[in-house]
Amino acid sequence: MILGKVIGNVVSTCKIAPLEGFKLLLVRPIGPGENPAEKPGKTIVALDTVQAGVGDTVLIIDEGNSARSILKDSSAPVRTVIVGIVDEINRSR
Repeated sequence: MILGKVIGNVVSTCKIAPLEGFKLLLVRPIGPGENPAEKPGKTIVALDTVQAGVGDTVLIIDEGNSARSILKDSSAPVRTVIVGIVDEINRSR
């Protein structure tokens, strides 16, 4: 799983059937302290399954079989999905 911050929306007027009804969001990976991850320029386009929005901290799965399982469609052309909205991050040392 990847921890990330939603930074924008992707607008698509035409989607293939398995993706209809889902938003596409731009997500920037972050570290546990909400700092950009080691690759600061990397931005991910993810399918939103939890009604996340810009500014939300989210959990992302970036693996095709898991993504297709969440959509319950074994042939869906998807790899990256948002599976949770993070309420709080606690770090213990």
